[in-house]
Amino acid sequence: MAPEDKTTGWKSWFTKKKLAILGSTLLIIALVLGLALGLALKRHKEREPVETPPTSAKWQPAVGTSFHIVLLYRLSDISVNADVYDIDLFYNDKNTIAQLQRDGRKVICYFSAGSYEDWRDDRGQFQSSDLGSKLAGWEGEHWLDINSANVRNIMLARLDLAREKGCDGVDPDNIDGYDNSNGLGLTRADSADYVNWLANETHARDMSMGLKNGGDVIPYVIRNMQWSVNEQCGQYDECDKYACFIQASKPVFHIEYPKGDETNNALSATTAQKQKACNSANSRGFSTVMKNMNLDSWFQTC
Repeated sequence: MAPEDKTTGWKSWFTKKKLAILGSTLLIIALVLGLALGLALKRHKEREPVETPPTSAKWQPAVGTSFHIVLLYRLSDISVNADVYDIDLFYNDKNTIAQLQRDGRKVICYFSAGSYEDWRDDRGQFQSSDLGSKLAGWEGEHWLDINSANVRNIMLARLDLAREKGCDGVDPDNIDGYDNSNGLGLTRADSADYVNWLANETHARDMSMGLKNGGDVIPYVIRNMQWSVNEQCGQYDECDKYACFIQASKPVFHIEYPKGDETNNALSATTAQKQKACNSANSRGFSTVMKNMNLDSWFQTC
């Protein structure tokens, strides 16, 4: 009779453990493949964005036009030597805009076209059905249903306000809900349609307009845009997406936040931070400025 194999129990346990690990690994792989397939099918089912015929704009800035942006509060310093000022539509009055123009500046008026902000004067005009998910990291903001007739009517009123105040152009923000958890099922096609609609309405009011971020819809809207306002393409290594604006003889007003998301002070960026922000790959010809994340009055040029 052969002696008892005292390792049989351990070998059996070890074999079962290996099979369990193998089974878990295969399950994880199956889940990952299933998720990837699901996302691919979802994208396949999405309506493909389309380009619409562009409308003419009154003002087309040149590549290399210098740029200054202050959005946190009303502009108080109008002495910054920049060709273009990007300022908040609501915080700034007609007199401020007129003074900048008398000084030879062009004025772009900022508003959020894709998010609800609970501090704006017209916040009561939005309906609950217009609102989607909260914007991560931005207190008091929700994604907007950009297909809503009510939302579009509110944006028309904002464009009317920009014209009334004498803005040369507008900077509609947050048009890229498709690239975020928006809670509304927004797609690239929705954004492309919305951006082109905004541009046509802007041009009809003798103002110009640029694309704010939204790299995935550039091919469908670029002919209707007069510039790009981009944030952090250097940080995220995607400036190549926006270089086509330069090739089309349209400026890229490029913002980098070298001090990070949480630091908003009056200190200069370090040499290393400046070199990284000002030498972003594929950003040749961009009008680059360094700003605090809260877009207060601090700035530094390259």
